[in-house]
Amino acid sequence: MKLSIIVPVFNEEKTIKNILEKINLLDLNINKTFVEKEIIVVNDGSTDKTSEILKNNPNLYSALIQNEKNFGKGYSVREGLKFCSGDIILIQDADEEYNPNNYFKLLKPILYYNADVVYGSRFMGDGERRMLYFKNEIANKILTFFSNVLSGLNLSDIETGYKVFKSNVIKKIRLKENRFGFDPEITMKIAKKNLKIIEVGVDYYGRTYLEGKKINWTDGFLVLWCIFFYRFFS
Repeated sequence: MKLSIIVPVFNEEKTIKNILEKINLLDLNINKTFVEKEIIVVNDGSTDKTSEILKNNPNLYSALIQNEKNFGKGYSVREGLKFCSGDIILIQDADEEYNPNNYFKLLKPILYYNADVVYGSRFMGDGERRMLYFKNEIANKILTFFSNVLSGLNLSDIETGYKVFKSNVIKKIRLKENRFGFDPEITMKIAKKNLKIIEVGVDYYGRTYLEGKKINWTDGFLVLWCIFFYRFFS
């Protein structure tokens, strides 16, 4: 069994080496099933020292894709998919808000319950959470509510950074969104298919905007538009 891990990164000089080291240190031997790791880093036009750090640490990844400019997370995921050879594909943010130790939770539904898609929710289960930004949490829950109404799913967190797919599932979906619209797009598209979707609780250590958090209130309008568009017009 092989796991392809796509790591989109933009201006994360403080965290990119740490997150890659954490992934490399994981021994994914889950109930006697050995999972080989393949790490695909997509440098999305970083302008800080991220490019230099990646260049100086080639042992930390299997492949490095250099976007010519900053296109966004959705674009970077699409580029990363072209290089994935694993049976399972996992998306890992580079900012250390999501701990790779959660991989054990995220992979079990696919390995032992034949799930097609797994979402790692920040709002369910016993996962540890750093408590930040009440307004952001309310916005996330409102967007998830509207997504559930239109998709018929019962998710608790469509904006989670942890999404895991069987390779043959995500590679059959034509993705278009370049930025944070990726999350509602993929959610609405998998909802239209006869797939087994499982949600598990994960640890979450959110950042402040001073620490480098990038998403803002305007992205919420993009997410809302994408929910409606990909439900009715895609």
